[in-house]
Amino acid sequence: MRAFIVLLLAASTAAAAPRTFRVDYFHTGNATEERFSLDRLVIEPLPWPGNPEQPIDESNLGKYLFEVRDRDTNRLLYSRGFASIFGEWESTPEAHQLHRTFGESLRFPTPERPVQVILKKRDARNAFREVWSLDVDPKSMFVDPSAPPAPGPLLKLMENGPSASKVDFLILGDGYTEAERGKFEKDARRLMDILFTYSPFKERKTDFNVWGLMPAAAQSGISRPSTGIHKRSPVGATYDAFGSERYVLTFDNQAFRDTAAFAPYEFVEILVNGNTYGGGGIHNLYSTVAADSLWSPYVFVHEFGHHFAGLADEYYTSESVYGPADGDRLEPWEKNVTALKDPAKLKWKDLVSAGTATPTPWNKEAYDSHANQVQQQRRKIRADQRPESEMDALFLAQRDWEEKFLSSQKFSGKVGAFEGAMYESRGYYRPQLDCVMFTRDRVPFCAVCQRGISEVIDLYSRPAPQAARQSP
Repeated sequence: MRAFIVLLLAASTAAAAPRTFRVDYFHTGNATEERFSLDRLVIEPLPWPGNPEQPIDESNLGKYLFEVRDRDTNRLLYSRGFASIFGEWESTPEAHQLHRTFGESLRFPTPERPVQVILKKRDARNAFREVWSLDVDPKSMFVDPSAPPAPGPLLKLMENGPSASKVDFLILGDGYTEAERGKFEKDARRLMDILFTYSPFKERKTDFNVWGLMPAAAQSGISRPSTGIHKRSPVGATYDAFGSERYVLTFDNQAFRDTAAFAPYEFVEILVNGNTYGGGGIHNLYSTVAADSLWSPYVFVHEFGHHFAGLADEYYTSESVYGPADGDRLEPWEKNVTALKDPAKLKWKDLVSAGTATPTPWNKEAYDSHANQVQQQRRKIRADQRPESEMDALFLAQRDWEEKFLSSQKFSGKVGAFEGAMYESRGYYRPQLDCVMFTRDRVPFCAVCQRGISEVIDLYSRPAPQAARQSP
């Protein structure tokens, strides 16, 4: 019955929008090489949810970019920048020791005629270069239009208009049993409401539709290998991604995509049923959060910043699974961090407060000393497998200290260029002393992050009134 309803919805809107086409492929390699191979060509059950007026992505976000071009005329039909699990993994120590394969997908409106799908990656100079291409005939007998098993009822958490003129955001539950379906909806609504207390999401709330899906799990919770817990949850989410105890990802791309296909979506939050601190976020792939962690409101918003707007981590004292950047740092593509090669060309120069030097001075040494002490305590709590309440208490004490310390600095609240970002103590700079992308403090997104988020909202919704799109 549920599958019938979904297909009926698709049929009723078929005249308004094409179906969603998906290229599933394998991304294989190591730290120095990579290759791509086709897995499946799929037509998803629902119509394409995107804005037909803005098919081309000019945001310059993402480590990768894909283009869809008409094969006969070479006309560009669609493009989107994105990041990937492989793109993160290739910078880890493990990638220097072995090969791995990750499933990935490209989604776009089903074309009327054969197209060429071109995948590009940033080179050593940060320019996009072609790394793979594939000819796709939408009428090929190998294109699979069949619907996978329906994951459950589609929840309408918030609807403000047709998908074509709104940002469609899906909250996808993992590790919830059928008996916990009510808990999932309560968790999803709670976190949705929190997101829209943050600017600019708050001011642009009517530009969003929010949906919920929850495939029932056989067992409550998800895998946490560092403690010997392994579970086959429907979406495959797991802690300990890349060996980081707090990093939650799913490596089961097919399960993720086939489940999400039953909702109109451009962005996805995988909401996992657990109370251990954790989450993750990859631009234009998905973000994750543990629903019952004391810190789920912060983690949810922070990781969604990565996923939605490609925002970089601004912190640098936490342990990282990634290797250090090369000595000659390129200017990052992320809009909220800079290598500050030339202060006169700072990419957020128009937002710098009058009388603020770049780089901008702050008492970094005192902050670093305190942060390193916290990291030592954090490692011991995890190594001893102490109760989560002890980690929460540590983080609360850290938050109280940081809020008082950072708010007392001379340039607190000002836009400048503060050293320390992207897991690096030196050489990278963030726009403001404090931000959702820097600490767990009770602070907003900084002005630069807010502008970056607004630009993405504009890409997926119809152009907003000029007054609503001004820089914060």
